[in-house]
Amino acid sequence: MTIRTVVLVGHPDSGSLNHALARAAIDAATPFGPVAFQDPAADGLDPCIPAAEARGAPTADPLVARYVAEVRDADLLVVVHPMWWGGPPAIAKGWIDRVFALDAAYALPKGDGGPPQGLLGLRRALIFNTSNTDAEREATLYGDPLERIWRDCILGFCGVASVERRVFRVVATSSAEERAGWIEAVAEAVHDAASALGLSAHAPSTAASHPSDDPPSPIAPEGGTA
Repeated sequence: MTIRTVVLVGHPDSGSLNHALARAAIDAATPFGPVAFQDPAADGLDPCIPAAEARGAPTADPLVARYVAEVRDADLLVVVHPMWWGGPPAIAKGWIDRVFALDAAYALPKGDGGPPQGLLGLRRALIFNTSNTDAEREATLYGDPLERIWRDCILGFCGVASVERRVFRVVATSSAEERAGWIEAVAEAVHDAASALGLSAHAPSTAASHPSDDPPSPIAPEGGTA
């Protein structure tokens, strides 16, 4: 079965480690089917949501419309971005605000105040973050807000049940060997996810298918801040 994949990189520097991770994801997903690469910084996305979109109107921006259509058509979503100040960079947050839009990614019930309805047919999502905070400090002091943001507040809200997230750290003090290992880990995870989706499509099933605290570091391995 063909697996349709979207790879999103939310980093303003095309020479960043995040872009290297995204390229590994693209290479790993390509043998399984078409891959749409979304690089909003390079594509010139305006991350500031217009007033009309904020009120729930469909986007009039052709780039955003393309992004929305690709995400709605995908089986697998791969998101790569650094953790800055406990959240995604502005360019990635703008992508979230404009792509995960009302009546595109979710619907709100009319009048009865019931729960939102997720509209995305994504069968799986992989989130890869880079960070300059060690795991113990993140857990003890900050509670890893991105885990809840991606798993519950965005993807779960929009109907995506299968979400896997990995954090690669500490970028600022990492070696070339460590970074190469992270790139390999992304490629392996994407390959395994796409392969599993292809196998599950042929297996009998009764289930329905498809339903940083740290600012940018001045130390920039491989041309970027992570």
